[in-house]
Amino acid sequence: MSSISLLKQKAGIVLEKKKLTKVIARVGLVLDISGSMRGLYRNGTVQKVVERILAVASQFDDDGTLDVWVYDNEYSRLKSVTERDFVNYVEDYILNNDLIHKFGRNDEPPVMEDVIKKYTIESPSLEPAFIVFINDGGCKRTIKKPVVESSNKPIFWQFVGIGDSNFEVLEKLDTMEGRFVDNANFFHIKDIEKTTDEELYNQLLNEFPGWLTEAKAKGII
Repeated sequence: MSSISLLKQKAGIVLEKKKLTKVIARVGLVLDISGSMRGLYRNGTVQKVVERILAVASQFDDDGTLDVWVYDNEYSRLKSVTERDFVNYVEDYILNNDLIHKFGRNDEPPVMEDVIKKYTIESPSLEPAFIVFINDGGCKRTIKKPVVESSNKPIFWQFVGIGDSNFEVLEKLDTMEGRFVDNANFFHIKDIEKTTDEELYNQLLNEFPGWLTEAKAKGII
């Protein structure tokens, strides 16, 4: 059985438990590519993250694709990834791609604005977009603007902090004022390599069901 089929099986179990099996959603992955992430790109950790999130996308998504962005102080929207072409995706499309700015400082709002633009202006849909946002610390306070601005749109932000940096900004997401609905969640994993697939999927899909219910009730989706 291929690694991705196994991951899909594990994701499927969690989706069932959280009553998400009938949900159709577009899935996006935003990857921090600031300097401190260099080791995780080089040692294959980020490739594994792509595969683990793809396993969720292939069950949620109408066409089984995972939309991907990377950002440091600039951002790039990458080629979407599917089960057919995920092997060596990070190596081929990120590390060996000279057009991508990498290993600089981090600046989240510009990439967030591009995510919002893609799902609400370029290809608007009533199907929700589930965005997994990987950050290894030091997130800018200015993320408040795009989070608030997208709170009446069919977009849910699932922030995942990795490593042992400072996640002060993301830890305050749940108390962020001024939103139409609570459209963002954050959890922190010290070592993503040591986190089992079940644990990861449980945490990833923890608040999404509640947001779906509220977003439906308020006519967002």
